[in-house]
Amino acid sequence: MKVTFLGTGTSQGIPVINSNHPVCLSSDKRDKRLRVSIMIQWDDYTYIVDCGPDFRYQMLRANVTKIDGILFTHEHSDHVAGLDDIRPFYFQIGAVPVYASQRVLDNLKMRFDYILNDENKYPGSPSVIQNIVTLESFQLKNKQVIPIEVLHGELPVLGFRIDNFAYLTDVKTISNTEKSKLQGLDVLVISALRIEEHRSHLNLEEALTIIEELNPKQAYLTHISHKLGFHAEVEKKLPKNVYLAFDELSIQL
Repeated sequence: MKVTFLGTGTSQGIPVINSNHPVCLSSDKRDKRLRVSIMIQWDDYTYIVDCGPDFRYQMLRANVTKIDGILFTHEHSDHVAGLDDIRPFYFQIGAVPVYASQRVLDNLKMRFDYILNDENKYPGSPSVIQNIVTLESFQLKNKQVIPIEVLHGELPVLGFRIDNFAYLTDVKTISNTEKSKLQGLDVLVISALRIEEHRSHLNLEEALTIIEELNPKQAYLTHISHKLGFHAEVEKKLPKNVYLAFDELSIQL
């Protein structure tokens, strides 16, 4: 299985518009981050987790020629705003399967009524096949997916475990019940927004504490803001099995 980081930035991306923060002015390619998303591939299958406002460019940059579906973590714009840009895939394969909680699907129906509402479908707009995700495991082709519920402040957000890989974004807290689903991981991807504490996101110290508790073989940090610091400087200070993810990084499992 191959995982590609399509974007590793927070809701504004890096650089932030009209910012003269040193990280936003960095010439290091690893400090330039699109909105957070990953691509998971195995056999001939390709799935995307979240399609934010950078989705079109992410697909072009990674030369993605087909997708088999999209998994949504939650409904915030930096995770869903690119849904209309699935049109080329719709024209290629027909309705695109999407996987999300009922709450997220209801939100998408309101925001993308012309896509998800068959009675109000706009000519030329894409169609989706809606799959409701609960906390029960489900199948994607020949892989089992285990949903992991975390809290983003007070908002429930879904992470996903496939084999010994798990992806958690927009995390602030994880219950012990959900942590029990994250044992024995080869790779954990988890968000770490910045150095300072935040009311609805893990900061670096909190993310490292969870990583130490879960003890995966490797961990990658994502959903990073410019306030975390320069990639090159931060990574030098991380434990030996923890890395900063960056856009276009691929890992093989």
